[in-house]
Amino acid sequence: MTTTSLPRWKIWLLAIRPKTLPAAVGPVLAGWGLAAHDGVFRWGPALAALAGGVLLQIGANLANDVADFHRGADTGERLGPTRVTQAGLLSPAEVTRGMWLTFGLAAAVGVYLIAVAGWPVALIGLTAILAAIGYTGGPLPYGYYGLGDLFVFLYFGLAAVGGTYFVQARTVTPAVWWTAVPLGLLSVAILVVNNLRDIPTDQQAGKRTLAVLLGANGARREYDLCIWGAYLIVAAAVGMGIFPPQALAVVLSLPWAWRTRRIVMQAEGRALNVALAQTGQLVLIFGVLLAAGLFLGK
Repeated sequence: MTTTSLPRWKIWLLAIRPKTLPAAVGPVLAGWGLAAHDGVFRWGPALAALAGGVLLQIGANLANDVADFHRGADTGERLGPTRVTQAGLLSPAEVTRGMWLTFGLAAAVGVYLIAVAGWPVALIGLTAILAAIGYTGGPLPYGYYGLGDLFVFLYFGLAAVGGTYFVQARTVTPAVWWTAVPLGLLSVAILVVNNLRDIPTDQQAGKRTLAVLLGANGARREYDLCIWGAYLIVAAAVGMGIFPPQALAVVLSLPWAWRTRRIVMQAEGRALNVALAQTGQLVLIFGVLLAAGLFLGK
């Protein structure tokens, strides 16, 4: 079956990009684990934070799909997974409506979280939506100027973990940031692989991602920094007594990280799509293991 003959629900599944969703789930689960460790876990806000994070990721994917199409960054020479707007599977208007519907659902979840945890949640949610749209959309798309990595770190690391903990505890602790930074680094690693693959086409489109600015070798060094930095930060937190020793369960994901790194260091073009999916899975695996370690060490 070709993409042009896919049923509508499968086309929308392509647009949602399920393989990117572990990047939204892993940090939230790490926040769950820390909340359980500290005795402040609450099912209602915890599940709402998970739903909100996934909806924001889907909305960001749709926003990126239609914005890159309008700016000419997505063409028939694209090396990554199918973009539904560029491929003509959905019209720009349809994808835009889907984006706003998704962000509307995220806002509805946010209303509940505001009622539970107060107005700081509104600030996190609103700026997250603006960041999702502004990555490749709006008058000054920051993803085109080498700032995408920074915003991914802020929202998939600090905001995702910090927000998840805050809606349960109504406060944050130093351990929150020690949890957030590794997950933020691993989330950045996903973007690094994506942008490493797209260096040639992004250069042609005038999209100056950090990978374009650093070059392929520099992007690979950034990937190493993100991956190994995440493990070192957890080890340091255990060494300083911030995390219990059980948090070292994250080392069980090292074989997965090493196999994925080898692909990143050696592959080019479409071959990097495997590493892209595996890095997303690493975020989830790492988040689950860290959450389990924190929970077991409470």
